[in-house]
Amino acid sequence: MTWSPFSPSFWRSPLRGPWLTSVLGVVLLGGITVLFVTGLVSYAAYNPDLSPVNDKTPDKGVLGFYLFSWPTDPHWLYRLNQGVHVTLGITLIPVLLAKLWSVVPRLFTLPPARSLAHALERLSLLLLVGGALFEFVTGVLNVQLDYIFPGSFYTLHFYGAWVFIAAFVAHAVLKAPAAFRSLRRLRDEGASDLVAPRPDQPTVSRRSALWFVGGGSLLLFVTTVGQNFDGLLRRTALLAPRGGADPGSGPNGFQINKTAQYAGIEASETREDAWRLVVSGHTGTVRLSRAQLARLPLHSAALPIACVEGWSTSDQWWRGVRLRDLAALVGYDDDPPDVLVESLQRRGAFRRATLRANQVAAPHSLLALYVNGEDLSPDHGFPARIIVPAAPGVLNTKWVARMTFGDL
Repeated sequence: MTWSPFSPSFWRSPLRGPWLTSVLGVVLLGGITVLFVTGLVSYAAYNPDLSPVNDKTPDKGVLGFYLFSWPTDPHWLYRLNQGVHVTLGITLIPVLLAKLWSVVPRLFTLPPARSLAHALERLSLLLLVGGALFEFVTGVLNVQLDYIFPGSFYTLHFYGAWVFIAAFVAHAVLKAPAAFRSLRRLRDEGASDLVAPRPDQPTVSRRSALWFVGGGSLLLFVTTVGQNFDGLLRRTALLAPRGGADPGSGPNGFQINKTAQYAGIEASETREDAWRLVVSGHTGTVRLSRAQLARLPLHSAALPIACVEGWSTSDQWWRGVRLRDLAALVGYDDDPPDVLVESLQRRGAFRRATLRANQVAAPHSLLALYVNGEDLSPDHGFPARIIVPAAPGVLNTKWVARMTFGDL
């Protein structure tokens, strides 16, 4: 029954074979390893073991074995890590699809399990293929800000990554020796279930097919990577929501994620006569107006904004009060502790966020009042926002209302 995908004769492409599959597999071996490591590093940047406020996967158990205190230096660390993670993930999509196409006959092999060992291998293959599709699809949807999947992206992507990587490691251990042997051959040799028993006449070579896949990856790279930069390069990011022209002009005319309107911020809440920053700590609570904050010692820092979706800005010039100086107002003169920051915004997973003591103590960690020489705009967090070196964008809380210092 050549019409059935369960029949070897159904698969007629002359391109399929161990060599093509091995080349694609080796590219994915390196690429997915980098994706997994940068994904784990990105998760660590949220400091999820610092406080339940930051932890979106509270049942992770041993999966959080590697977590470490996220540093503040170099200040571009998260920008680089997340830019590599997202850009590489999108660039690898054609390679992943080509790899799945090259091995699709194996998914229809009969009988489905010839032995217990074969059944376990097929199960690992199911987890590998399903996990790869799940991770890439949820990742792309997150980049495009389309949260159509049930539940939190952080939870789904985190647990999905561990399921996928377990299957990926098992598959790599089993198949890597054969893949590297195939790469040393210019032609497929010997019998293989990937080689069509009755192939059609070739119209392109395997090398041409690889060039086609590489061209697709290059196109995705060129139309995505620009979201990590400002100016003309950002205009090349045609496939990224934060690509194209800057959202406005003037000192506040750089990229944002959430607008004040989206966050539910009312202008009446941020007026000088209404807004007060509440700072609590060891010696009690102080309430400060924006004018009082502006009379405290002010400091400047050139720092970017970098988001989990992979986009970032160049360094912006922020000016405000050091977080460690605010900690000193409530009794922490020497060693500032962790801080819980709460926003005026009424919805969103990170309207409350925690920062580690080392982030509070960093000299460039600010409660910013100004950016690029002018007041913050409402969309950039007026009256005041957090800006911390190397921190994910969502931890740089906007429209700050309360800061509580202490061990969290």
